Amino acid sequence: MEVLHYFGAAIGLGLIVIGAGLGIGRFAAAAAEGIARQPNAAAQITGAVNLPLFLLEGVAILAEVFVLLVVLLR
Repeated sequence: MEVLHYFGAAIGLGLIVIGAGLGIGRFAAAAAEGIARQPNAAAQITGAVNLPLFLLEGVAILAEVFVLLVVLLR
């Protein structure tokens, strides 16, 4: 039974990392496409994309911490 608990946490951590990677990749691709279309607005596009990227990364880190707390405090 104990092994299944760790296996579930490992799957959860993997899904967290995959989801965050896909989200960050889409944000970066959209920003690169926007800058390619309008190079003059590169500073504004970069500024508008930074906050959601940081929030997405923060959510992923918090989710990882919660999964690890569940495993360690069981």
